[in-house]
Amino acid sequence: MKRVLWFRRDLRVEDNPLFSLDGEVLPVFVFDTQILNALPEDDKRVSFIFDRVLKLKKSLQAKGLELKIFWGDPVEIFKVFEVQGFDEVVASGDYDAYAKERDIRVSHLLHFRYMHDTYIFKPTEILKDDGTPYLVFTPYYNKAKTLFSKEHIQKYTFGEHSLYKTSYEGITKIDKDKEEILPLDIKSIGFRENLPKIDQVETKLKALKENLPIYAKERDFLDKEATSHLSIDLRFGTISIRSLLCFLAEQKKSGVDTEPFFRQLIFRDYYAYLLFHFPTLATHNYKYRFNGLEDQEKYSAFCEARTGVPVVDAGVRELLQTGLMHNRVRMICASFFTKDLLLPWQWGESFFAKYLLDYDAASNILSWQWSAGTGIDPQPYFRIFNPYLQSKKFDKGTEYIKKWIPELREVDAKKLHDESYLLNYSIENYPKPIVVHKEASQNALAYFKQRL
Repeated sequence: MKRVLWFRRDLRVEDNPLFSLDGEVLPVFVFDTQILNALPEDDKRVSFIFDRVLKLKKSLQAKGLELKIFWGDPVEIFKVFEVQGFDEVVASGDYDAYAKERDIRVSHLLHFRYMHDTYIFKPTEILKDDGTPYLVFTPYYNKAKTLFSKEHIQKYTFGEHSLYKTSYEGITKIDKDKEEILPLDIKSIGFRENLPKIDQVETKLKALKENLPIYAKERDFLDKEATSHLSIDLRFGTISIRSLLCFLAEQKKSGVDTEPFFRQLIFRDYYAYLLFHFPTLATHNYKYRFNGLEDQEKYSAFCEARTGVPVVDAGVRELLQTGLMHNRVRMICASFFTKDLLLPWQWGESFFAKYLLDYDAASNILSWQWSAGTGIDPQPYFRIFNPYLQSKKFDKGTEYIKKWIPELREVDAKKLHDESYLLNYSIENYPKPIVVHKEASQNALAYFKQRL
């Protein structure tokens, strides 16, 4: 059996299902021009991926294998493999709309074998007794706990392979029927290096081990370091979900309460599960007809961190500068965007998608629908976060706010949680709030009720 092993969201050798199959193999990674053409040349994610692809290549070489790197349209590239007589392509499942459409097109050229890898459960594994998907998280979570077994943490073993004979030098550019070998440099694919500062997985696991006992109580606080910071690693598969579960199992044996963290991993699964079963969620409301008001001025103020609401502007600045944003801040920003500013959630989702290093279509889309009140979540539309109360609770000393907005460092923390102060007093080099929260939330409720 001669197989193409197609790496996508699994940039590692250890515990990779692609290597569990024996036979002659051609490991490949494709820099997909259908995705890359829409990105700026300094996109941090491309630098991160390029760096991890080079590390993957070295890891494979240590195993006596190699990685052939391509640049182009995957469908055009796989036409070449079809001509070369490969029996099948093997890849881990990917469930967003573009990925599914792309994989279907590739499957028309070669037999396509999906390997389960990215999530704990397969998307059809947890269903109600009548065979339909769950629409509420808690019943899904309870069912997941009953079904979770040792099989879900069973790592894949490395098989016996022979390497397909071809050139593995440089980057192979394929444009329709033309093939060109380019230098192994990020500049060859039209980007410049802008590598984000990301700790190694081992460093993050060590920190998580220390933080697990306080994770449930402190993960939402912006001045704490209780989160795992592993979302980007799970997104690109630099750690397998099974390895992380094994790590949790070891901590549980030591008496650590791992349930809160495990619950968040199941939540990640749940959002992917919903997008798999309800693909229209990517662009359309699940419930309600309201779609927000298109206001370019308010949108620009949000995207440029000029709303005058400190915690919101701090979050956007963190995103623009680092590609990261604390999960609690994502919730605050999304609520402010869809409720206070009454902007379409799709606009906010696209903005986050452009900058988040850990961008995952399912998690981002479903989170924005949750904030907008338009998704599958049973909570009605009237859930509205007060950004000032949120910052007072989760960033009381304003350490997070002042880190990202140095113009506010000399302002007393209490004043930065006080909307009245911000509205009535001028702060040098910082704008006043563009909306009054109480008025904006009342306007939002009125708008929603009119369109029920």
